[in-house]
Amino acid sequence: MNTLQLSLLLLGASVLAVILFRRLNLPPVLGYLLVGTAIGPHALDLMADQSASGASHLAEFGVVFLMFSIGLEFSLSKLYAMKRIVFGLGLLQVTATLVLTALICLLFDMHWQGGIALGGVLAMSSTAVLTKLLTDRMELDSKHGREVMGVLLFQDLAVVPLLILIPSFTKSPEQMALMMGVAALKAVVVLSLVLYFGQRLMKKWFFIVARGKSAELFMLNVLLITLGLAYLTEVVGLSLALGAFLAGMLISETEYRYQVEEDIKPFRDVLMGLFFVTIGMLLDMHLVLANFLLVLAVLAALLVLKFIVVGGLSRLLGSPPGTAIRTGLWLCAGGEFGFVLLAEIKHFNLVPALASQAVLAALVLSMLIAPLIVHYADRIALRFAASEWLLRSMELTNIFAQSMGTERHAIICGFGRSGQTLARFMAQEGVGYMALDLDPERVREAAAAGETVVFGDAARRDALVAAGVTRASVLIITFADTRAAERILHLVQELKPDLPVVVRTYDDTDMERLRLAGAAEVVPESLEASMMLASHALVLVGVPINRVLKRVREMRAGRYQLLRGFFHGQSDREEDVHDSEAVRLHSVTMATGARAIGLTLGALDLDELGVTVSAVRRRNIRAIEPSADLCFEAGDVVVLLGRPDGLAVAEERLLKG
Repeated sequence: MNTLQLSLLLLGASVLAVILFRRLNLPPVLGYLLVGTAIGPHALDLMADQSASGASHLAEFGVVFLMFSIGLEFSLSKLYAMKRIVFGLGLLQVTATLVLTALICLLFDMHWQGGIALGGVLAMSSTAVLTKLLTDRMELDSKHGREVMGVLLFQDLAVVPLLILIPSFTKSPEQMALMMGVAALKAVVVLSLVLYFGQRLMKKWFFIVARGKSAELFMLNVLLITLGLAYLTEVVGLSLALGAFLAGMLISETEYRYQVEEDIKPFRDVLMGLFFVTIGMLLDMHLVLANFLLVLAVLAALLVLKFIVVGGLSRLLGSPPGTAIRTGLWLCAGGEFGFVLLAEIKHFNLVPALASQAVLAALVLSMLIAPLIVHYADRIALRFAASEWLLRSMELTNIFAQSMGTERHAIICGFGRSGQTLARFMAQEGVGYMALDLDPERVREAAAAGETVVFGDAARRDALVAAGVTRASVLIITFADTRAAERILHLVQELKPDLPVVVRTYDDTDMERLRLAGAAEVVPESLEASMMLASHALVLVGVPINRVLKRVREMRAGRYQLLRGFFHGQSDREEDVHDSEAVRLHSVTMATGARAIGLTLGALDLDELGVTVSAVRRRNIRAIEPSADLCFEAGDVVVLLGRPDGLAVAEERLLKG
């Protein structure tokens, strides 16, 4: 198979697999693993040895860019703020997993070196999957959320020494000790030189590059720094991953960090996808199916032992039983770095093939069921932690005590900057309010200052009931999270359908969706900001303030109809990737011979496509919201508003019929 055929095979299979897994709301990494398993030597064997070897070498760069991304996230201040969790719970969890796995391997007559290497594989949890789940469930600031993030941070850091340690296991104890000592010395020297001189040079160098004002030059520079430092650490006998991690660390201290992160993301994601394809190629499904009971035993051992280790250590370090159970359940599954370490173990033949296959299959299955475990974590904690019911009862009692006696009050969901500003307006007008927030530090400080705010999840039925939702006059969702807002709207519709709900959203993309869910008003912050900018500008150029205020009122009364959508350009391509169905504007010029010339707007039935005509420009005169009886002429520029698929059909109808 030649290079082009190989590329087409990998791209086609990966696209189909990722589409399928995203539809099933599962991590794309599992789709890549499935592709590798299907085309690998143990299944269809579609890749020749030379092709597979080339793909494997290219996939190594996926690990390099992943470690670079972790370096970008690494922050000494962040590490110091979470030091108790990171170097307490995180360090103990990884160490305990290494020791336990080594002891179990010794019981089955395996070498302790292989046991420690496998312990490193099993100690890892999925940073990508768990971070997304914490964000989606708004639990990043919860007690167990902080513990999960702290442990994940240490696991990410632990990968670097493990990648250095595993190759040394192929040597004798004396040689291994010498190799580790030399590696540690090299690491200290390289780290000292790079961090000491690199901190000073990096900002100056990036400033010089940025002055070129060239996206191409900036991207080339990022690749040079990443691969250059990776090559440097490999030359001195360390791993490529360590150099990439150092590069990320250095850039994280500059003001160019976020731009670099966006630029490197496509390379990282594509190459990491290829890496997981090559990992999937290692999975021998015939061997796994023949030893399926062994795979299930490894999977059960992984989930149970990690749960006991993480939950027990969390409890030992002073966490409440409910928090310890949740943390253990969140972290008990495997992670993507386990595959990285397993590839190293396979390369150096540290464990028998059957054990390697069983662990690989168990990791894949654990990542498949990780979202399911997380979904039921709260119920399990409430079922088995006796104190959890008391804590939940106290939380609800606190909310109820604050809201007791209130009538016709406002419920504010989220007490960030927007929520606090809203609360001040309410207080100035003498309107009572009850705010719910999930940041304990914010709640503590605001409550101490006299604000009516309590710790509680507004997306829970019991929290809304305790806050007096049936007595409230309005509910305001102050955070721009459509999925969370829909959950709250669903609960309000059940508890008090006639309660007006005001929802904040980022732009006009989800306005109709939220209104259909029950929102009385949807406030898109980007459109409101545009109106405020226009208002100030119009007043400054001499337009009377009364006329400006009238325009603003008309816009709001028309539910921002005249502001909805915008013309997309090349600079919006990143947003298009994440929101390809956003409402947008599109201009169509009616050239001579266009099918719609001589027809009226109403005769075209564009409404059935979900498309409206926002304006028609004729001989430099622009008609806003034209009537249905407008007759199109040659040279008209028709401005359409709708979603991309509807716009394509509408343009076809206007021009060709």
